[in-house]
Amino acid sequence: MATANVTAQSDKTSKDTGNLLKTATKTVNWADKVSIRGYMQVRYNRLLETNGQLKCEQCDRSWGKDGGFFIRRMRIIFFGQLSKQVYFYVQPDFASSAGTTGHVAQLRDAYFDVGFDKENEFRLRIGQSKVPYGFENMQSSQNRLPLDRNDALNSAVSNERDLGAFFYWAPTKTRKVFSDLVRDGYKGSGDYGVFAFGAYNGQTANQTERNNSPHLVGRLSYPFSIGNQIIEPGIQAYTGKFVLLSTNSKTKKVASNEYLDQRTAASFIMYPKPFGIAAEYNVGTGPEFNKITDSVENRRLKGGYVTLSYMMKGKHQTLIPFVRYHAYDGGKKHEIDARSYRVKEFEVGAEWQPSKNFELVLMYTISDRRFEDYALQDYRQKGQLLRIQAQMNF
Repeated sequence: MATANVTAQSDKTSKDTGNLLKTATKTVNWADKVSIRGYMQVRYNRLLETNGQLKCEQCDRSWGKDGGFFIRRMRIIFFGQLSKQVYFYVQPDFASSAGTTGHVAQLRDAYFDVGFDKENEFRLRIGQSKVPYGFENMQSSQNRLPLDRNDALNSAVSNERDLGAFFYWAPTKTRKVFSDLVRDGYKGSGDYGVFAFGAYNGQTANQTERNNSPHLVGRLSYPFSIGNQIIEPGIQAYTGKFVLLSTNSKTKKVASNEYLDQRTAASFIMYPKPFGIAAEYNVGTGPEFNKITDSVENRRLKGGYVTLSYMMKGKHQTLIPFVRYHAYDGGKKHEIDARSYRVKEFEVGAEWQPSKNFELVLMYTISDRRFEDYALQDYRQKGQLLRIQAQMNF
């Protein structure tokens, strides 16, 4: 009888051990590795407005006459490390527009990273993603202090993204610094490597390729510490040929609609610990409307910005006052007739974070914008306005 009990107990132990081994070796479902986050921005731009004709097509289209409460962004992000060497990221925006219809879903990011070593210090990003050109371009709108990106560098890549393949390299220690700067609220750009190089269509996001000449881009940046401060200088450049997206029927242009598109930029970032500086400047050549000849020509361009900020952290709240000046002299290739711009803009504001899930930004803008195409010549608007944005993070 005792022998039978021992045998039964031994069988039970073996069965339990087997179950534990099965549980330990069970394959993890890929869906368990997928995470979801996102943010929503709601704006109102009409307070203290002095000129309803002052508008900005590339930034916030609710500026000016007939503007009202506006959902600037509503994004849900799906991401995850599917395996040791494969990471994916998909981001649709549900606040895009199609003509007069708003709140249309449109793809922003859809890419995967493939690592070449066990630490993924060397990786290749394939799909639609941000082009590694300009710190503020790569910085998420969820983190940026000013409500819109500066005209000077953002005109290089509308919506900051394109379809292509980009190689990134950064040591594991530096990748952690990039991650910490975003996680800890210091307005980082995210991990786009110390060195980046890639090829992309060059027609901007959600546009098909229109020639057989991909754009090439390269970037080098490196964050380092001086005392408590973290400083990140950077240089970047791209080259390619851009095919005009739209022109007036009477506008003169080259037969192929194809224009040389080249830029070089320098960046200097000092993260707000507590005083911060972000400054970038670029020069180059690109298509631009010339009202004297009524034609789109390759012309020189230049411009940049400087943002100063100061981070004040309380026990449960954060307040970041900031000022920014930016200027741009050149064309915007993605707008009709590669519209010609002369922009000077000064902004002063503050971001208040009472919790990690909510942010409020008040920003006063003083703007002087001249923008011209075939149908809109000698058009200059100056004005001032108070802008408000409420942002929810999840």
